[in-house]
Amino acid sequence: MSSSANKKAIQALAETISKKVEHFNKKEVECLIWRFNALLEAQKHSDGSVSGLDRNQFKVVLHNLFEMTDDFIMDRVFRIFDKDNDGFVTVEEWIQGLSVHFWGTLDEQKRYCFHMYDLKGSGFITRDDIFLLLKDSFHLRLEEEGREDDYQDEQDEINELMEIVLKKMDHDKDGRLSFQDFEKSVKKEELLLEAFGSCLPNFRKKFEQQVLEKQQDE
Repeated sequence: MSSSANKKAIQALAETISKKVEHFNKKEVECLIWRFNALLEAQKHSDGSVSGLDRNQFKVVLHNLFEMTDDFIMDRVFRIFDKDNDGFVTVEEWIQGLSVHFWGTLDEQKRYCFHMYDLKGSGFITRDDIFLLLKDSFHLRLEEEGREDDYQDEQDEINELMEIVLKKMDHDKDGRLSFQDFEKSVKKEELLLEAFGSCLPNFRKKFEQQVLEKQQDE
């Protein structure tokens, strides 16, 4: 495809996608498509028909653009972006996910974070989910502090913290968190939005500079 034809195809795709997302305008969507295509070219596959980012490449993107380092959380982000569960994040899934990631309303981000923490897709954040999420956070913290030998001492601390969290957030006292429990808790204390792991990037300006502004200048 010629450069001119490729540009027109991207503009047409941007027109279509911009009608489906809430928080990006057409020009921003076009910039994101260009960036996505560049990331796709960096992904080496023998199957030339692949049209999305695989899990490994997507996690590289999360690390490089958003400075995310928690492998467990990055895997969850991939699963949330990959709406059709085909093992690849398409350009439309990429843009829709980023839309909520960066500019989503609080209601959108509450649903996003709840689905992140609902590990089994049961509609509830269960005790098992909370334990695994807190365990991951503890491991990450110990690794950062060079205290890997303290892993065996964490069980009681995690269980104690889990009981504190449930006491604070489990409003109907059924031993698990429904979306209503989560929503009510976040409404009272917004910091609880990411209670079980950081899954929303804090690098909006960096992203704008590296992706949107840079692409618009080219």
